[in-house]
Amino acid sequence: QVQLVESGGGLGQAGGSLTVSCAASGRMFDTYAMAWFRRAPGKEREFVAAISRTGSSIYYADSVKGRFAISRDNAKNTVYVQMNTLRPEDTAVYYCAARSGYGRFSPAGEDYDYWGQGTQVTVSS
Repeated sequence: QVQLVESGGGLGQAGGSLTVSCAASGRMFDTYAMAWFRRAPGKEREFVAAISRTGSSIYYADSVKGRFAISRDNAKNTVYVQMNTLRPEDTAVYYCAARSGYGRFSPAGEDYDYWGQGTQVTVSS
């Protein structure tokens, strides 16, 4: 069982930046494709970004492309999303997710096996 713990959410201003982190338990982090999703109030969960096991491949949702950057540090069992040029519509609970079994990174939530508890990001205008 993998535990994922997000941190770093909070209040940001439009045009500003925030970085959210996700720390994973265990020794198999480098076998997991990782992703970030978000859920805004009253909306369905939305894919944000995904990264392959080695970090060599990255995929972004169109809504964040050019503004957000996903990265990972396998030595620290941690995945990050740096959010730049924040917009009020980025306000959401952000979740990290892990896909085990050497699965390929994917924008589909159903492909992921483990989820964090989420961290709130609020962007003021």
